[in-house]
Amino acid sequence: MKMRNMRKNYLVLLLLVVGCALLWQLGCQEQIKQAEKPEKTETELQGGKAAPKITFEKLVHDFGQIGITSQKKVAEFKFTNTGEGLLKITEVERCCNVTTKLDKAEYAPGESGVLKVEYQSNQKPGPDMQTVYVRSNDKTKPRLALTIKATVVSKISYSPKRLRLFLEEENAGCPKIVLSSIDNQPFSITHFTSTGESITAEIDGSVEATKFVLSPSVDMEKLKENPKGRISISLTHPEERTAEILFDMLPKFSISPSSIFIVNALPQKPIVRKVSVLNNYGGTFEIESVSSQNNTVKILRQEKISSGYQLEVEIIPPASEGKNIFTETLVIKIKGGNELGIICQGIYSERR
Repeated sequence: MKMRNMRKNYLVLLLLVVGCALLWQLGCQEQIKQAEKPEKTETELQGGKAAPKITFEKLVHDFGQIGITSQKKVAEFKFTNTGEGLLKITEVERCCNVTTKLDKAEYAPGESGVLKVEYQSNQKPGPDMQTVYVRSNDKTKPRLALTIKATVVSKISYSPKRLRLFLEEENAGCPKIVLSSIDNQPFSITHFTSTGESITAEIDGSVEATKFVLSPSVDMEKLKENPKGRISISLTHPEERTAEILFDMLPKFSISPSSIFIVNALPQKPIVRKVSVLNNYGGTFEIESVSSQNNTVKILRQEKISSGYQLEVEIIPPASEGKNIFTETLVIKIKGGNELGIICQGIYSERR
């Protein structure tokens, strides 16, 4: 009996050992199969379709310092399709002062291309940045940003920046205009023009230098017809093509304030304002007449002051007739031919 039990225990133990050995062997085989099984590729991860991938060599191009009106500059952004599928560039979104050029829209795996970005400065000194967006079928970067940077600086200095001209001074008191190359790059002056050709200057486009001193000549009659305007000077400097100078002539007479604005006006309820009429060059003058377009403005009192007159003006808002605003023009005629106008505008009160 004892011998039988010993045999039975031995048999159970043997079966346990054999079972453990078999399980261990199966486990090792499964590990080997798992190790031999390749990891999922990018193609499998994207539903069995080969995936394109757009890769740029750089995402930012910095032109550094450029002139205010410099010639257009071109940045090249090189890229490669580093994926396994056909890359399709569907759109290049560009911004102001930028144009783009791309030879084609589709690129095979491993194929490279160049996106050319043509940039024009914004003509204002200081840092400038523009962004171009590239849209493609790369699902990881469907809208990729490329940046253009530059620092806009003046390459030409010129003075004065603005001309203040006077009727009663010789040559309207116009000063000389000095232009200098900041970067010592020689340049020529090819054109000198002004509004109404009221200001001219002798130039020689064949002469190159780093500094020019111009002596403008003012046509007084043309200046009277064009009391405000702009001088444009064309240059051959590669980084700055033009210099622009504003000019204005001090008129003989002026009105202060130059306009009258009224809020909460009520129809037929008078409003009184004070207006000064001045001779900017001194001397005496007479006001010949005062009138208004719709006869809603009249002078209550006229007082002589230094260099002119102070007027007490009464404005009577007309019937609204369903309108929210009214406008009137007051015309002051100076003896001798000058006429001055002042706009009177009002907004009716909601209480009317």
